[in-house]
Amino acid sequence: MGRQSRNLQPGFSYHVTTRCNNREFNLAHRECRKVFLYTIKKSLDKYGFKLYALCIISNHVYYLIEPATPEDLPKIMHFLNWYTAMCFNRVLNRTGHFWEQRYFCDGFPPTDTQRALNTLSAYPR
Repeated sequence: MGRQSRNLQPGFSYHVTTRCNNREFNLAHRECRKVFLYTIKKSLDKYGFKLYALCIISNHVYYLIEPATPEDLPKIMHFLNWYTAMCFNRVLNRTGHFWEQRYFCDGFPPTDTQRALNTLSAYPR
């Protein structure tokens, strides 16, 4: 049985979460954060999406993203997770999966400003 398709809609923003494998605190390393920010910039240039918020915690990452087209979200997340995993494994001298399972995403329309504000206010400061 395959996994369920994501319900991606044009113009929606997505609250995306991805977590380190085994809930390890790999993102606490300064080098990993630098690589992560570099990768975000590279993906912004490549896919032209809007990044409204980014929160890097020691073992997971939150994004608030609006892709140019709905089909771009999986491409963006694949690029981010693939590139960062490759770099992080090299920096941390480790092998295997870096990210746990699939990323989680929940979309909402641009008219739902309260949802956008609630999502933004949930990010740690």
